[in-house]
Amino acid sequence: MRIIVPIKQVPETNAVRMDETTGTMVREGVEAIVNPLDLYAVETALRLKEAHGGEVIALTMGPAGATKALREAISMGCDGAVLVSHKAFAGSDTWATARVLAQAMRKIGAFDLILCGERATDGDTGQVGPELAAFLDLPVVSYVGAIDGLSNSTLRVRRLVEEGHELLECDLPALLTVVKEIANPRLPTLQGKRRARLASISAWGPEELGVAGEETGLKGSPTRVVKVFRPKIARQCEKLVAADEAGIEAAADRVVAFLKEKVLL
Repeated sequence: MRIIVPIKQVPETNAVRMDETTGTMVREGVEAIVNPLDLYAVETALRLKEAHGGEVIALTMGPAGATKALREAISMGCDGAVLVSHKAFAGSDTWATARVLAQAMRKIGAFDLILCGERATDGDTGQVGPELAAFLDLPVVSYVGAIDGLSNSTLRVRRLVEEGHELLECDLPALLTVVKEIANPRLPTLQGKRRARLASISAWGPEELGVAGEETGLKGSPTRVVKVFRPKIARQCEKLVAADEAGIEAAADRVVAFLKEKVLL
C-alpha cells in the first residue's frame, strides 16, 4: 500500500503576520511548525503501514525551509518526502495550491490513499484536501474519525457529523481528511531523527511538474484577499459607584433598567 500525506508548515499562532498590500501571510523570518492537524493524518498513515505494509510519503509545498516539516514527518516514520518549492508558487490560494500538489502526486506515481489533515491552522479553510480529490478525480471522505476496514480495493470509514457518525465505504484510490479523534500522533524517536537528518528530500519546481506560471501563485489564484485590517474595538462603559446603601440601591436599579433596555430581562 502506498500512502501520500500532504502536510503544511504553518506559523506559530502568536507569530502570524499578514502583508497588507498583497493580502498574503508573511512566512519569511517567522517561527514555523508542522500544521498540528496534519500530524493526525501522518499518524493514521503510519498505523495503516504497520498493519498492512507499504510506504508513506510526505509532501509539502512551501519555501526551502519547509524541509524542516518534512524531516519531522520522516522522524515519525514516513519513508520519504518531497518538497514542492519555487518563487512562482508564492501567494497561491487553495485552488492553485491543490493544482500544484496534484501534479506532484502524479509525478510521485501510483498510490492507494491520500490522507490530509482536517484543515490548516493558518488559513482554516479545509479546502485543499477536497480540491486535490477534484483535480485527481478521486472519491473523497471528509471528517473521518476512524478507519474500520481496509482491503485491496475498498475502505470502510466512520465520518464525524453533527448527529454522530456516518458509516461509509469507498473505492480505492481515495482521499480522506481526518479529525483528531482518529489517533494520537506519536513522538519522533531518536533513531527516526537520525534517519530524517540524513534523508534525501527531492525538490520540484514548475519545470519538473509541468505547471505553467499563470496557473500558480497570485496569477493562478481565482480568490483574492482584497483587504486586511485590524478590527478596532470601542466600548462605551457606564461606571456605577456604590459607596453607601443608597448608592447600592441606585446601582441595582440602574443595572435592572439597563438589562431591560437591551431586552435581556
